[in-house]
Amino acid sequence: MSGSIVTLVVVLALLLFVASVILRTIKIVPQQTAVIIERLGSYSRTLDDGMHILVPFIDKPRATIDLREQVVTFPPQPVITSDNLVVSIDTVIYYTVTDAKSAVYEIANFIQGIEQLTVTTLRNVIGSLDLEETLTSRDQINGQLRGVLDQETGRWGIRVNRVELKAIDPPHSVQDSMEKQMRAERDKRAAILTAEGTKQSAILTAQGEKEAQILRAEGSAQARVLEARGQAQAIEEVFDAIHKGQPTQDLLAYQYLQVLPQLARGDANKMWIIPSELTDALRGVSSALGGPPTPNAGGSTPVIPAARTGLHPTIERVQTAAPATAGETPEDGAGPTA
Repeated sequence: MSGSIVTLVVVLALLLFVASVILRTIKIVPQQTAVIIERLGSYSRTLDDGMHILVPFIDKPRATIDLREQVVTFPPQPVITSDNLVVSIDTVIYYTVTDAKSAVYEIANFIQGIEQLTVTTLRNVIGSLDLEETLTSRDQINGQLRGVLDQETGRWGIRVNRVELKAIDPPHSVQDSMEKQMRAERDKRAAILTAEGTKQSAILTAQGEKEAQILRAEGSAQARVLEARGQAQAIEEVFDAIHKGQPTQDLLAYQYLQVLPQLARGDANKMWIIPSELTDALRGVSSALGGPPTPNAGGSTPVIPAARTGLHPTIERVQTAAPATAGETPEDGAGPTA
């Protein structure tokens, strides 16, 4: 019974030994990964991705290096500018391991080495710039940092792809001054834009009023021209009708008397002057209405009854205004009266 137990233990020990040997013999490396192998304490070779056979208990993996691009962020570093202002700068480094052997054997900790090299290079670069240039020259600073880091880290098997300044924080007093300056500049731009907008609005309003006045003037002129043409056409048609109808002097006088009631309307109408050329026509009309013919010698006034002429009841007499001869002066009380 005891012998079988010993045999079982020996078998199990052999199985474990064989499994350990197999595990130490076969090494599977993932993609984008490099494994440094040492044989008896010295560098042997670098394993790429895939399956590899090792000598058990003789070949030993020293380090596993990730060959993908890495990103490392360094804590804020105080840096003094050329105008003696302390600014805090956060830096981000993008790097790739190109030689796994150099990254393991040339430097103990390449991450720490990159950080210290970045800080010293950053202080050298920022020390030659003032605050305004530091804030506005990020691309220039990034380029200088990348050039120095890539040159120095090349012997470590590291390639620096990009260097970015994540944040540049000036002192609080300077930040307050910058905010006030920026606020003043924004207010200035706003005032300028407001003034330009007001100016453009006034110009457009003036142009609109000018065009409106021009259009109104053109419309008024066209209206007057059309009205004058219409009046001219109407007068022409009236005169054509009159000439075609061949009116007599009595008819014209009668038409004039038909208009007199319209002139008599209103309290302010007290007197009318009848031209002397219509005197004969008025005498003829008076005779036609049944009144005796009244001579017009010496400025006599024909009397026309209001009932027969159809005049306003307040019109009793119509005096014909005869032209005065040269050297004569009208007597007092002479002239048209009503």
